[in-house]
Amino acid sequence: MRRVLRAAIAVLTLTGAGTVATGAPGHAALPGWGRPTVTTAAPQPGSPGLGDNYFPDYGNGGYDVEHYDVRLRYDPGADRLSGTTTILARATQDLSRFNLDFLLDVESVRVNGWAASTATEGAHELVVTPTRTITAGQQLTIVVRYAGVPSETLVNGYTGWTRTDDGALAVNEPESAWWWFPSNDHPLDKATYDISVSVPTGVEVISNGVQPRPPLAEAGNRTRWIWRTTSPTATYLAFLAIGQYDIVTDTAPNGQPVVNAYSTTLGELAPAARASIERTAEVVEWASGIFGEYPFEAQGGVAGPVDGITFALETQTRPVYGPGFWRRGANTSVVVHELAHQWFGDSVSVNGWRDIWLNEGFASYAEWLWSEEQGEGTAQELFDFTYASYPADSEFWQVPPGDPGPARIFDDAVYDRGAMALHQLRLAVGDDAFFAILPAWTAEHRYGNGTIAQFQALAERISGLDLTDLFTTWLFTAGRPDVSGSAARKASPPAEPKSWAKIREAHQLLAR
Repeated sequence: MRRVLRAAIAVLTLTGAGTVATGAPGHAALPGWGRPTVTTAAPQPGSPGLGDNYFPDYGNGGYDVEHYDVRLRYDPGADRLSGTTTILARATQDLSRFNLDFLLDVESVRVNGWAASTATEGAHELVVTPTRTITAGQQLTIVVRYAGVPSETLVNGYTGWTRTDDGALAVNEPESAWWWFPSNDHPLDKATYDISVSVPTGVEVISNGVQPRPPLAEAGNRTRWIWRTTSPTATYLAFLAIGQYDIVTDTAPNGQPVVNAYSTTLGELAPAARASIERTAEVVEWASGIFGEYPFEAQGGVAGPVDGITFALETQTRPVYGPGFWRRGANTSVVVHELAHQWFGDSVSVNGWRDIWLNEGFASYAEWLWSEEQGEGTAQELFDFTYASYPADSEFWQVPPGDPGPARIFDDAVYDRGAMALHQLRLAVGDDAFFAILPAWTAEHRYGNGTIAQFQALAERISGLDLTDLFTTWLFTAGRPDVSGSAARKASPPAEPKSWAKIREAHQLLAR
């Protein structure tokens, strides 16, 4: 779950992104993404977007990234960030130039060792023109040196970089990379990462994956923190948490490293944060039995500072949680939600942001399944209570989770009606088929992307049923669906499940 970015819609207006064509050069055809690319005789510019249904200028065409090496220096007092990002990529067409998504001031760019010229366009496009023409299939080494003050670098008055009293957080969705490393910023182009950050000694840095070596002492009373993730990762799922943290390490039942970090600013909230996040390995073990093998190399969580983010995000291998989740005590529901995203959203990412139900509906339903496991209310009881909580004339029912619109991708309906849709699928196909569909989905699309249409096709293949009416009604039709003829219980009003308060509390912060 994440907070909707207020800048996202404004970006479309600022850049005229709606005119970018789908079927971006250099990208294979995917359902709803236009024609296969045909290489022309003369090199062409890579497209300034991937033609996403909601955010057409996000990502770039003409190349696929394989790896990011992000090497930074950060000074918390001035919020000054400088560094060098080396991008290893492969050209998917003959290129005369290409774009990166980035906002900070660029000092230089080199492509395969040769200096390149740069220009900026729109709200977040860095246009790179190499000295030598790039040919389709060519391996690229792109080195970008840059510096800036991320908190003062704005798009329509907004920054995705959160400065705190003791450091910063680079955590957001659907975009956060723009403020700290140049990238091809769309879930269709995943890559592996090496991230290292030099900070004053005594300041901690947490990021994705594992630490290939302990923090290194540097001259000038500084320390360099090094993190590595070897699993394909979407750009918005890479993160930084910089500041004063207590770091707790352990080993999970499956042998993986567990790294949890707690801001020292949490004060009286710290015990509740620990009581929640320290259950990470337990939740991962439980979820693996339902969703399939855990897809990544490490586990953990980060409890951010009191002046940090107000939401939570499923940053890969290590979700980051705002302090609001602990104000009324421990909340395991939000931990379950974010960890379910490791399968639904991280390993299997959206093909386009219109498919957001595949992330939020599934993570929300995972909370219902956990409630069943803990004896705090069955999924049917949670369905009944959720359905009854929204009157028929509520605006809630006017947002179809399968196509909520770019301004409402994190609306309550995507979470709650999204979970209800999955429960209706479970009722329609039966438990045996339903609990076969979930791990089949995560296995077939592991480390890749998926669409709602593909999920429906899989559910129909496994169940042997035509599910068109169900998907149309619950995901794509405005209005409150009629459940009078279903197996839903008729309690009037239904009793509130024990888990509801914590689930509701979590969703109030997650759905923005």
